[in-house]
Amino acid sequence: MIIVFIVIGLFGLVFGSFLNVCIARLPRGESIVLPRSHCPRCNHAIHWYDNIPLISYLILGAKCRDCHAPISPIYPFIEALTAVTLCLTFYVYGLGPEFVKLALFGMLLIVLIFTDLLGRRIPHQVTIFGISMGFLLSFFIPVDNQPLEWILRHWHIYLDVPIASVSGAVAGALVGGGLFYAVGEIFYHAGGKQKEYLGFGDVMLMLMVGTFLGVPLTLLTVLLGSLGGSIIALAATAFSRRLRDYAWPYGTFLGIAAIYAGLDGERLLDWYLRFSGMAR
Repeated sequence: MIIVFIVIGLFGLVFGSFLNVCIARLPRGESIVLPRSHCPRCNHAIHWYDNIPLISYLILGAKCRDCHAPISPIYPFIEALTAVTLCLTFYVYGLGPEFVKLALFGMLLIVLIFTDLLGRRIPHQVTIFGISMGFLLSFFIPVDNQPLEWILRHWHIYLDVPIASVSGAVAGALVGGGLFYAVGEIFYHAGGKQKEYLGFGDVMLMLMVGTFLGVPLTLLTVLLGSLGGSIIALAATAFSRRLRDYAWPYGTFLGIAAIYAGLDGERLLDWYLRFSGMAR
């Protein structure tokens, strides 16, 4: 078992290196294939032996070999975070279809978390790909459709497993994306059309989350992301007035909440339903 964790962790480091490229280039509309990875300061291509995840960063002392410019610690952090995310996904789901689905979901979210955090961008290339993959995978890997199933059951309509799963993905997308679109429109018009309170990138992000997680975990994502973002924003502004007008990266909070929901959200929902006497 330990060997499997090590192998998955190593793959996570490699994937994390690729995610760094996506995070750096996609918001600028650049290709993630060409040119080769290079130093942003001296523009020298990075040799393969200087592009080994984590290890090269430590060997080089966090500096470019050619111009000695400092290398941001965000790069090894994302590599390590990706490895940890994949290992946690394996711990929860084991090796199987669910692992593949949630590992892909987690990596897409890592890209969106950091593009929003670093540049207030949620690239449509990532969310559209994620939405497509979420729908495709819903044909083979079940998506929770319990709210929709409960409604249809009252009309004596029963769906086959594949159709039920796809309907769960569709319902999740409509609830997640539709909720954010409606809220964004309300705030936009209430603010005199002067300020965009929720960007369309957040809507696309929640459409993607809905296709992967279904309605219950999508709503949990919204709850946890909003709660976590509010707590951090209020605490930060209490210590510094300069942060009162800071544009907080809402997509970052939602992305973190979605990763948690995918890994441990079912247990939290089950605990709440038992606690409230509404056990499923």
